[in-house]
Amino acid sequence: MTQTSHTFQTEVTQLLQLMIHSLYSEREIFLRELVSNASDACDKLRFKALTDHALLAGDEDLKVKVRADTEAGTLTIEDNGIGLTEADAIEHLGTIAKSGTKEFVAGLQDAQKTDVAGMIGQFGVGFYSAFMVADKIVVESRAAGASSDDGVRWESTGDGSYNTESIARPQRGTTITLHLKDDAKEFADGWRLRSLVKKYSDYVGYPIMLPKQPTGDEEKDKAAEGELEQVNSGQALWTRPRADITDEQYKEFYQGACHQWDDPATRIHVNVEGTLEFTLLLFIPSQKPMDLFNGTKSRGLSLYVKRVFIMDDCEELLPEYLRFVRGVVDSDDLPLNVSREILQENAVVTKLRQQITKRVLDHLKKLATSEDDEERKLFATIEDQFGAVLREGLVNDMANKDAIQPLVRYRSTWTETQEPPEDAPALKTSITDYIERMPEGQEKIYYVSAASLAAAKASPHLEGFVKKGYEVLYLVDPVDEWVASNLGEIEGKQLASVAKGAAELGDDDDTKKALEEKQEGYKDFLGFCQESLGDGIKEVRLTARLTDSPCCLVADEGGMSTNMEEMMRRFGQDVPTQSRILELNPEHPLVQSLQQRHGSDSEGLGDYIAVLRDQALLAEGARIADPAAFAKKITAIMTSAVS
Repeated sequence: MTQTSHTFQTEVTQLLQLMIHSLYSEREIFLRELVSNASDACDKLRFKALTDHALLAGDEDLKVKVRADTEAGTLTIEDNGIGLTEADAIEHLGTIAKSGTKEFVAGLQDAQKTDVAGMIGQFGVGFYSAFMVADKIVVESRAAGASSDDGVRWESTGDGSYNTESIARPQRGTTITLHLKDDAKEFADGWRLRSLVKKYSDYVGYPIMLPKQPTGDEEKDKAAEGELEQVNSGQALWTRPRADITDEQYKEFYQGACHQWDDPATRIHVNVEGTLEFTLLLFIPSQKPMDLFNGTKSRGLSLYVKRVFIMDDCEELLPEYLRFVRGVVDSDDLPLNVSREILQENAVVTKLRQQITKRVLDHLKKLATSEDDEERKLFATIEDQFGAVLREGLVNDMANKDAIQPLVRYRSTWTETQEPPEDAPALKTSITDYIERMPEGQEKIYYVSAASLAAAKASPHLEGFVKKGYEVLYLVDPVDEWVASNLGEIEGKQLASVAKGAAELGDDDDTKKALEEKQEGYKDFLGFCQESLGDGIKEVRLTARLTDSPCCLVADEGGMSTNMEEMMRRFGQDVPTQSRILELNPEHPLVQSLQQRHGSDSEGLGDYIAVLRDQALLAEGARIADPAAFAKKITAIMTSAVS
């Protein structure tokens, strides 16, 4: 047969080098990944055979075989699943099509900060983990339905290239042979392999067969030589009674079947009977995946119908804002030949989605409102990882808005003054608790949006509100301002940005009158400021919003905040030109001095006003239109001051 040489995709080459040199201490996970791939191959064949039974070709007993040859130093994992064509081998073993590969490689390069071993499962690159223990890998396969002459052999030493050739192969399925490295010969030991199968793959729904181990009885051992026996339990975990399943078994299922790398934060395991009959085994991770916000498809819920695997990543079963949930849904009411197209229009799926969503939200509410400190800490951990995603539901799922709202948490000017519970994330507040703390006279829920918590805390827009005793929420996730602007109100209270519109601080009539009188006295100076700054500033006015800062910039009530403008620019969106309002603090010595100078000597005053405006932009984390001009003005002012 003619052998063809190929070059690995660049990302694969980088991945192999990093994996081989970074994961020595946890390399046993390679067996979990290869057995999982073999199980997936059996799942795919079983599903396809529902409509084309001939694919089974009389070999309906799907299984995975694991054999070791200690003398040859090889380990073989074999399945009789869907198999590969030569084109499949090139596509699936020579390239990584899954989005997020760059993030994966970047994560591996930072081994001290990332759980690099677990990331293998997260990014679906488990096959390559075999190179941690093997210096050569040979894959022989034949696709179901193909002739015996249409097999393929794929082999590589992980050096940047691989070879393929057509071969004759009588049986369908795939055989992977690992030529073990000298320091990996432990994986040719039968007892070691058995322990790893039980540890990582006991949940697999197909028999995992290994050679019988010696008993010490020479006659019996000789008679049993070459015989295989099933090592895993083979029963779908979710079909077993909850009382019979240990926490460790749940964890193993989560990490193996759900391809997760962390420990589950919490789980939901229910069997529902009635109008709808289904079983749920759902997990909420303790750590968010790297691709949570980049729009790529990650492994979510797997759909089974009467214990028959149908598909992974079944998006129709959960709304987008619960995309972090992992696990299995097993329905008794869907047809076995269901497809993604059918799922989109199936009434049973709609009811399933409603039920699953309700159970997840109810479970989270139970944790959030629990009287048990540990359960509340657990919810705080989940919210810390996935709260920003959950908040999307306030706008995207109006039917469940009232169920989501009690789960929403924010840091605020109040929470930053409190001590968080021990071993818990930073303290956050619910909207309900915020409203309960509102002092008399406060009618709105106030927030400040910024690109980071530090920028939010430093915002000059907070000053007057904090002095008045009004709590201000810190909205620092990209989704937050979008939610606030779309939501309008929560629990009958309007959401209001402290950086938009006039500051409504409930001042008494005397205070308001005093500000109006000062506004009149500053009229000429304010007019000069507006004329000097030009079209970029819609209005210059005095404010009671500030206590320590000389000025700030605000948007109209319905305008776009600076933070939203910056976020749109980062996403490549066109940002419309927007004139802002410059507010001056009449109690600040600098503003008073500039106003007095305008009455006597206005030379250079325009530059001072421009610097004030640019400082206001910097204070809220915005960009300056002309940094060079700003630097030049600062230099001139400093030169004049020290001369």
